Amino acid sequence: MSPTAAPAPPLAPEIADPRLYLDGIPHERFAQIRAMPGLGWHAYGDNGFWAVTRHADVREVSRNPAVFSSSIGHTNLWDLEADALEARRSLIDTDAPDHTRLRRMVAGAFTPKNIRRWTDTVREITVELLDEFEARGGGDWVELVAAPLPIRVILAMLGVPVADADYLVELSNYLVEGTGDTQSIPPDAFGNTTELRLLPFNSPASHALFEYGEDIRAKRRAEPRDDLVTHLVRAEADGGRISRHEYRHLFHLLVFAGNETTRTAISHGAMALAANRDQWQRVLDDRALVESATEEVIRWATPILHMRRTAASDCELAGTPIAAGDKVVMWYASANRDEAAFADPFRFDAGRADGEHFAFGGGGPHLCLGAFLARLEVSVLLEEMAARRLVLEQLGEPVRAASNFVHGVLSVDMAPAAGSSGGPR
Repeated sequence: MSPTAAPAPPLAPEIADPRLYLDGIPHERFAQIRAMPGLGWHAYGDNGFWAVTRHADVREVSRNPAVFSSSIGHTNLWDLEADALEARRSLIDTDAPDHTRLRRMVAGAFTPKNIRRWTDTVREITVELLDEFEARGGGDWVELVAAPLPIRVILAMLGVPVADADYLVELSNYLVEGTGDTQSIPPDAFGNTTELRLLPFNSPASHALFEYGEDIRAKRRAEPRDDLVTHLVRAEADGGRISRHEYRHLFHLLVFAGNETTRTAISHGAMALAANRDQWQRVLDDRALVESATEEVIRWATPILHMRRTAASDCELAGTPIAAGDKVVMWYASANRDEAAFADPFRFDAGRADGEHFAFGGGGPHLCLGAFLARLEVSVLLEEMAARRLVLEQLGEPVRAASNFVHGVLSVDMAPAAGSSGGPR
C-alpha cells in the first residue's frame, strides 16, 4: 500500500502582480494569507514561492541565513540564469563570508555615531526644502521634499556633486519601473548594450548608474577626498579587498537604497500626517513624541515590500515543510500590519510603543545598512515641521508606482493647511 500523499498546501491569493499596488498595498489579501494555517503557496511563473506574511515568521527567516539563503537564487521573485546570477550579484545577494566582508567595507560610515555627524547637513537641507515648499504654497511633495532630501544627503556622504541629484533620482525612478510589468525607456537607453537580464532591475538605468559610479571612481583615484567613494577606491587598491564588480554594485546599491527607501517613507509619512491630524497635533504638543512618530512613519510606509530567500536545505517554518531550493518570500508589508504584533495595526499612532517594525528587514545580518540614516532624515524633517508648526493638507490622490517591490509614490500634491502657522524660517 502506497503512503498517503501529503496534503496540498493552501494557495495564497495573488499578491505579486505589480498592478495591484497602483491602489496601495492589498492589505485584505495579506490578511487572508496571515489567517491561513502554516504558509500559503503562491503560484509564480513556472513555479512559485512560500508567502511568509506573519511577523514572527518573517523574523525567523531573517535571522536564519544559514537555512534561508540570500545567495542561492538571489533576492528576486523570479529565477535567474547562472550568468545573470553572477552579473547581478550585490551585497544584498550574498551570504557570509562575502556578505560580511563587503558590509564591513561601508558599515563604519553608517554607525549611529558617524551618522550623527551628518545631523547639521540633514537639517540645513531640510530647512531649505521646507522654506521652498512653503514659499510656493505647496506643490508636489515628492518633487519638493521627499525626493531631494535623501538623495542630497547620500550624495554628500558619497562625495558626489549635488548638481547631479536630479539625474540620479531620474535613474532611481527608472529602476523602480523595472520592478513592474512595463518600462518607458528602450533597452538601449543611456547607451546601454548589455542584455537587460544581466542588469539589476532589468533596467538600462542600471547601466547608466554603473557608468556614473565608474566616472566618480576614476576621479577619486586621481584626487582622493574624505568621502565614501574614496574609501571604497582605497579598499579596491589595498590588496583587492573589494573587486571592481563589487564596487560597481555597492555604489549602485548605496545610491538607490539611500535615496528611494527614505523618499518613500517621507512620501507616505506626509500623507499619514495629513490624514491623521490628531496624531500630528500630539507631536506638536509634545516634541518628545518625534522619536516614536519617526518609527511609526517608517512602519506605516514600509518602503520595501518584500525580499526573497531560498531554502538551503529541507526545513520547516510555521509547521510547513519546505524543500531545499524552494523560494521563501518575506512580505514586510504584511508583517508590519500583523495583528499579533501590533495593537490596532491599521491605526497611525504617533506614540506607538508596541511591536518591532520590519521596514528595515526582519533583523539578522541583512538588517538595512542605512537604518540609522533613514531615522535621522525622517526625525529631523518632523522636528523642522514641528518647529514651524506646519500642518499638511493632501490635495489629491497620489500617483503610485506599479511595483510589488518598492512602495513607491511618484507624486502627491500637498499644501500647508488653512490656519497652519508655518512659514519660511
